[in-house]
Amino acid sequence: MGKSKSFWLTAVLLLVMSMFLVACGGDSTEETEAPADPDTEEVEDDATDDAEDTEDADVPEKPESLTMWVNDEEAQLDAYEQIVANFEAEYGIDVNITPYSMLEQLDGMSLDGPSGQGPDLFFQPHDRLGDVHLQGLAAELELTDDQAARLAEYNQDAVTAFSYDGIQYGIPAVVETYALFYNTDLVPEAPQTMDKLMEIARDLTGDGQYGFLMEALNFYFVYPFLTGPGGYTFAQDANGVYDASDIGLNNAGSVEGAKTIQAWFEEGLIPHGIDGDILNGLFMEGKAAMVVNGPWAIPDYVNALGDKVKIAPLPEENGERLSSFSGNKGWLVNFYSDNQYWATELALFITNEASSTIYFETAGELPAHTAVNIEDPLMDAIFEQTQYAEPMPNIPEMSQVWEPIGDALTFISQGDDPQEVLDEAVEIIKSEIAIMGQ
Repeated sequence: MGKSKSFWLTAVLLLVMSMFLVACGGDSTEETEAPADPDTEEVEDDATDDAEDTEDADVPEKPESLTMWVNDEEAQLDAYEQIVANFEAEYGIDVNITPYSMLEQLDGMSLDGPSGQGPDLFFQPHDRLGDVHLQGLAAELELTDDQAARLAEYNQDAVTAFSYDGIQYGIPAVVETYALFYNTDLVPEAPQTMDKLMEIARDLTGDGQYGFLMEALNFYFVYPFLTGPGGYTFAQDANGVYDASDIGLNNAGSVEGAKTIQAWFEEGLIPHGIDGDILNGLFMEGKAAMVVNGPWAIPDYVNALGDKVKIAPLPEENGERLSSFSGNKGWLVNFYSDNQYWATELALFITNEASSTIYFETAGELPAHTAVNIEDPLMDAIFEQTQYAEPMPNIPEMSQVWEPIGDALTFISQGDDPQEVLDEAVEIIKSEIAIMGQ
């Protein structure tokens, strides 16, 4: 006789109830072992994953390729071929390099940029950024937190040099400045202060020999000696924005520095008519103990004097290292590029510590990334000076400064009153700037 319907119904109900109790028991055990709490590691991991997902969502899709205009010098092209290969291997994005003279790239960008034929990245000296800004050729960099953190590892004066009106336009790659070269046969150790330098200069000058020489009529080299006592070219605010109406080249500090320069000529420490050729000849002949010059002079100096040549940062004045002028070169993102995020990533990659090391070892130019280890003692001294260097102002008004101040230095070297000469020079600069604004 078969079982009744009530029996089967009872069995099914018991089975369902037992499954329900097992499930409840399991939940109870899990709650005891890992109570729900917003501060648990599981919740933190979920939050981290959510943040990463959000960040990934903000990153645009990778392009198949990027393009860059590289200055058409063989050593620089060789360096970037190596660096770009590393980028391609890491990111899976092809990079096309076009050799293009740095000084001709702006003309090319003004034509190719708006038509969509320009590169994603182009290369420029920082003092042309004013023209870049006025023509609207470079994109304003919208850095992510991660990108900004990486950029914080660079020489910050060089970074600021690629900003204009508070807008960051570029990633610095190269910093160039000058320092103090000395002949160890005449000066065993570099002077640490300006007072000591002048003491040595006076002791060693005479009978066709000079203790200290520099291009004292060239504002580029003279800048530290005018600003050390308190002069300045244009005032800057906390964001590095220049005020072209505030010129400090005739203030008390600049006049004090000009009087020191005048004394060099009056005492015969520096000869009238000094220029780069005269300076180089005297140093390479062993007739000048110390000179101010840049890294471009190293090959000729070493060829003439061998290991007698040493380089040191500029000396201190009033307890602070003299600030030289610096010229910086770096990478700008094309305003018309469809790949601005990835072009910025490429610019940061090709200027990071590893890439900058390759670039220095191959092209010989000093990097803007401060973590690079420079093993060449001569270049290392100039690299140290870059940490104290101030970029030449990148505003168009700077073009009106060079000639009037150069003329002023000539008059000062001839004995004219420094205050009167600098006052007149600044008036000329202001007049020329006013004409620019019309």
